[in-house]
Amino acid sequence: MGRFIQFAIGASEYALKSSGLKVDAEIAERVGVYIGSGIGGFDVIEREHKTYLEHGPRRISPFFIPATIVNLASGYVSIRSGAKGPNSATATACTTSAHSIGDSFKIIQRGDADAMICGGAEACITPLGIGGFAAMRALSTRNDDPEHACRPFDRDRDGFVVGEGAGIVILEELEFAKRRGAPILAEIAGYGMTGDAYHMTAPDPDGAYRVMRNAIRDAGLMPEQIDYLNAHSTSTPLGDANETTAIKRCFGEYAYKVAVSSTKSMTGHLLGGAGGLEAGLTVLAIRDQIAPPTMNYENADPDCDLDYIPNVARPMKIDSALSNSFGFGGTNGALVFRRYV
Repeated sequence: MGRFIQFAIGASEYALKSSGLKVDAEIAERVGVYIGSGIGGFDVIEREHKTYLEHGPRRISPFFIPATIVNLASGYVSIRSGAKGPNSATATACTTSAHSIGDSFKIIQRGDADAMICGGAEACITPLGIGGFAAMRALSTRNDDPEHACRPFDRDRDGFVVGEGAGIVILEELEFAKRRGAPILAEIAGYGMTGDAYHMTAPDPDGAYRVMRNAIRDAGLMPEQIDYLNAHSTSTPLGDANETTAIKRCFGEYAYKVAVSSTKSMTGHLLGGAGGLEAGLTVLAIRDQIAPPTMNYENADPDCDLDYIPNVARPMKIDSALSNSFGFGGTNGALVFRRYV
């Protein structure tokens, strides 16, 4: 297995255990899996290419392809859990997990499944992965002070830090969850997706604004009902300023009252796994009524002037929260979660 598949299995089994969901023969056809990855088995591709160059094609592993392709994360989780419902995967760069969770939400809404194991996984800390992002000048070069390298919204931010891992959530139709006595952490209430039609890597504030607007509208809420926003903000000069502009456009004057933070300041950027991890962190913020901080926020940027919860977590009332994800190619996703009453 590629490392991203191992992350997906680990996170999925942890999520299933935490939820108490046991996929038996009675419900197997009503439980699906939807786990994506931005790139898939980058580590395996590098390793097998090296084997090919050094030893020839006969030494390539017969597991090369199934260890690499994106949908095998969903495939392995389905095999191990016994889930026989909808099984799919998406690869939409850094929006992958948000799309996986949002699409799973809609699969349940339209009655095609009662439960979905969904999210994303990524394993791109490899020589080629790091080298490629470095060549794009996307990464922080704060090598002399690595603990402070990722500093979203800060005036001195200079690029993102790559993270690895997976974020998986269990979504269930409400009556199905209640019948089995599930420990309900929150309600997923809204989902939006948009395209920038703008640039292959640079973000467009209009697309980010529209995806937040669509998700909030899908949830049946007004912008001023959002208490906390988990920003996509990766610590890049252009991206953080653009997201701030989009938040101001979406929320108007209320933008200065909504609590905003980037948890990537603590986890790094999990790329295709980011939205799943951040959806989980947003749910836990609702459960615990504590908004996580933006670490390393030290010097204010006039282009980023919202309430970014600097450096210290904040106990606060959180009834509704929004999680943003944006990806290369101008693909955007946003999820709204509500406190379940």
